[in-house]
Amino acid sequence: MVQGVNNQNIELNKDWLQGYVDDWVKFYSKHTKEGELASYIPLLTQSNKEHLGISITGVDGFTIESGNVDIPFTIQSISKVFTFIVACMERGVSYVLDRVDVEPTGAAFNSIMHLEVKQLKKPFNPFVNAGAITVTSLLNGKTSDEKLEPIFQLMETILGYRPRLNQEVFESEKETSIRNRAIGYYLVEIGSLESELDLTLETYFKQCSIEVCIKDLARLGTILANDGKDTDSDQEIIPKQVARLAKALMLTCGMYDASGKFAAYVGIPAKSGVSGGIIAVAPPRTRNENLPFLEGCGIGVYGPALDKQGNSIAGIKLLRHIAKQWDLSIF
Repeated sequence: MVQGVNNQNIELNKDWLQGYVDDWVKFYSKHTKEGELASYIPLLTQSNKEHLGISITGVDGFTIESGNVDIPFTIQSISKVFTFIVACMERGVSYVLDRVDVEPTGAAFNSIMHLEVKQLKKPFNPFVNAGAITVTSLLNGKTSDEKLEPIFQLMETILGYRPRLNQEVFESEKETSIRNRAIGYYLVEIGSLESELDLTLETYFKQCSIEVCIKDLARLGTILANDGKDTDSDQEIIPKQVARLAKALMLTCGMYDASGKFAAYVGIPAKSGVSGGIIAVAPPRTRNENLPFLEGCGIGVYGPALDKQGNSIAGIKLLRHIAKQWDLSIF
């Protein structure tokens, strides 16, 4: 049994927190054996199933890390958060929401069943594949590199360096994503795409192939936790309305068809990817207890062993434990 946190008269220093997080990561690592690697993207099967790591960064820069923290991985569906943000910044929130809804589906992320059965004119939300591909089509630019440039610039502004595109993963996705091509053709049929299909899909595959580490996800999360503002520079990097809308979608739609359970049991906005990454956001809390990260934090998790919904199986258990012990829930 993992030792819990005594919220009474605790001393919040880094050694104390580090010890707890180290214990928790070690304890939940055993659950990696219960999951499976994503097999429909061949290169992702080369990941180490037993890896598990977490990075937690407060809006003040205070950071706790543990486990496999330096493993680079492709961002996959976590990219949907930042594509949506950039599309809203380029085209306006109203324009984007006229073309993609904000409702959870309860269906798998790569399903188009609800679109067909209910004869919807726009995808349910920006985080299912149909919605994400639609949003990607809204990005400005005549080439995939032009469309992606604002996403890279946003990340570079926040991270202080420009993430790389993993060309091998991109090629692997491009060659094997039959389901996404089927979704794309359906979107063409109902008139959802604003750029040509091949260009849209090439951009989409590339955005999913951006490579990060969990410390990057934690840093990106701090900006969202602080409603789009960087506390170091006092610069508004993401408009407050857009940051808050992104967090609302992360809470209701960010963990595929397990989003409802995650919201109920963990209670913080999050977005996962099938590479095993999770970005989570704990906004500032008003609490009397002596708890860490009361001013808010960003959390990055990496654990490539996935559950049936496509989420990191050990990563979710670890996040649930930390959210409970440190009272991170927004509810």
